[in-house]
Amino acid sequence: MDSQQEQLHQPLQNSMHGHRQPPQTPELSSSESSDAGSVYDVDSKLEKVLLDNELPYFKRLRLASWIELRLLFHLAGPAVFVYLINNFMSLSTRIYCGHLGNLELAAASLGNNGIQLLAYGLMLGMGSAVETLCGQAYGAHRYSMLGVYLQRSTIVLTLTGIPLVLVYVFSKPIMILLGESTAVASGTAVFVYGLIPQIFAYAFNFPIQKFLQSQSIVNPSAYISATTLVVHLVLSWLAVYKLGLGLIGASMVLSLSWWIIVVAQIVYILRSENCKLTWDGLSLQAFYGLWDFFKFSVGSAVMLCLEIWYLQILVLVAGLLENPEVTLDSLSVW
Repeated sequence: MDSQQEQLHQPLQNSMHGHRQPPQTPELSSSESSDAGSVYDVDSKLEKVLLDNELPYFKRLRLASWIELRLLFHLAGPAVFVYLINNFMSLSTRIYCGHLGNLELAAASLGNNGIQLLAYGLMLGMGSAVETLCGQAYGAHRYSMLGVYLQRSTIVLTLTGIPLVLVYVFSKPIMILLGESTAVASGTAVFVYGLIPQIFAYAFNFPIQKFLQSQSIVNPSAYISATTLVVHLVLSWLAVYKLGLGLIGASMVLSLSWWIIVVAQIVYILRSENCKLTWDGLSLQAFYGLWDFFKFSVGSAVMLCLEIWYLQILVLVAGLLENPEVTLDSLSVW
């Protein structure tokens, strides 16, 4: 047990051994090197302002706050944009379903907010463990461990997705057991069947995002998500209006869009010079300490899951009201 715990924190421990060779610095492309240079430049400016005793206290505070806010916006802005795009893809899918009818909109609302959020919250929360470990490894200059943590998290999340598939497959009897109407439960089941591939897209996407963010690589994911949104809107229009695939078509396009994001990010990692040192290829080390990694991931997911479950309970309760189609339709645009 202790050895496995040590393995989880290997980058911090190994970096302290004196016989290690000096760490290498990742080779960056021109765009990323300029970003890294701007970060270091901001750090030096911030330190200079804070140590300048000739400036009045409040002026130093104001200048330091402005410098820090610019840095945070530079790093957090693209990450926030990615999450907004991801949420808008689900929202646009519900909009397309709403054009099919009230029952279809209610089914998509219950499927998205009642079932899909279960997988989303669990996968995102568990994938956040990579951010902590990769951040430690990157700071300790143990760059090769970032790729190992990425693979280990993907394995754990993929295995976690298997029982979630059962929830999706048996969503109709589960919804009926919870008191939802048979018509809404049937429509919800059709919708979530098309979202099954999305579960495993989550298992790849969230660790990849945290892997890149821990290296301050945030712009590529934003570009990929924005491009995928355009593709998603076009494919959804074709599936719903031209091919007449209905609920199953709309949800399958949503799953496909998530896989497009995953594949594009994988291609970026494999071909970009920015990940040359942090990605060494597939490694058997990824299969070591999976149980401890699973427990660590679950711990990071608890708080996020609780927040999402509050919304899920609200959606499920709305489906128990007198006119479930109207109440669920109203929540779908909430």
